[in-house]
Amino acid sequence: MSTEKINLLNLTRDGMVEFFKELDEKPFRAIQVLKWIHQFGVEDFDEMTNISKACRAKLQELAEIKGPEIVSVQESADGTIKWALHIPGGQAIETVFIPDGKRGTLCVSSQVGCALECSFCSTGYQGFNRNLSTAEIIGQVWLAARHLNGLHKSDDRAITNVVMMGMGEPLANYEPVVNAMQLMMEDNAYGLSKRRVTLSTSGMVPQLKRLIDDIDVALAISLHAPNDDLRDVLVPINKKYPIAELMPAIHHYLERSNAARKVTIEYVMLKGVNDTLEHAKQLHHLLKNTPCKINLIPFNPFPQSNYQTSSQQDIHKFGEYLIKRGFVVVVRRTRGDDIDAACGQLAGKINDKTKRQVRREYDKREFYKEIVVNDLTNS
Repeated sequence: MSTEKINLLNLTRDGMVEFFKELDEKPFRAIQVLKWIHQFGVEDFDEMTNISKACRAKLQELAEIKGPEIVSVQESADGTIKWALHIPGGQAIETVFIPDGKRGTLCVSSQVGCALECSFCSTGYQGFNRNLSTAEIIGQVWLAARHLNGLHKSDDRAITNVVMMGMGEPLANYEPVVNAMQLMMEDNAYGLSKRRVTLSTSGMVPQLKRLIDDIDVALAISLHAPNDDLRDVLVPINKKYPIAELMPAIHHYLERSNAARKVTIEYVMLKGVNDTLEHAKQLHHLLKNTPCKINLIPFNPFPQSNYQTSSQQDIHKFGEYLIKRGFVVVVRRTRGDDIDAACGQLAGKINDKTKRQVRREYDKREFYKEIVVNDLTNS
């Protein structure tokens, strides 16, 4: 009877030490293997030359190093790289690398699709299938690092920052995401500082309250609206965790965090929806006592969306109003839109368990049917 092998990408440092203890090996062997996997990108135990042959034989029998498989790689004219990665179940997720001088940011997915249904996001439109494992999350970093080291030898292509801002809501997949972020910051793995690992959430308040007890990373909040009525439409989880509950949770995290001295407020700019001067005034009132940086994100269209991007003039007026009131405001430069790698555009191959696309098509048909009936009645 064959025993399923343990994927070592699933193990944090503590998990690796425990695994090697079960093999009757010293803890330092765990650290050696951790370095081979994450710092050198090795997947063949025979290449781990400072590990004894007897230990390597045990590893060959009981363990494996298995990340997602690369389906395709696209490189944008601006240098952005998008990987489509195959995962078990005949599905695919997407991971994006954004170079900017000596800074290189990797945007990592945490779920196959997303269950939150934010109305301006292509991933949310695709539906949801399942959470990713720790191996599938950190495996994106592992694969990207190996790929980049093969393509580009200069330091400016290195991964210096990771954002949990790809497909999915990270706090809806709590433990695997925390484990993966621990590996990102582990000195014997990727060695990123806590300020260079960012978790972006739409506002799952109970998990956000718990997060600071488990890990200290930079924090970004997908706010996108300054009031509950509008946010209920744009970010429907707001109906469960409204702004009045979200803001105290943010303050609690900031008070205890060494990494998140400020929270990044993400605000997608939607023409005629949330981009007026009145919205800017409401946002000022909401955030005036919150240490934050406001990131204004021009909307990136996708085929199924009815939203439009705010004009540059309106984005400028919105930002200027907030800057004059003391806020740090950054207008995000759109990157990778020619390969659908920009914010809100990620959409892998998803076997949707929610039947969201079917439901939306039905709702659309019913909507048009009602229009036809009303036209006939009024004619």
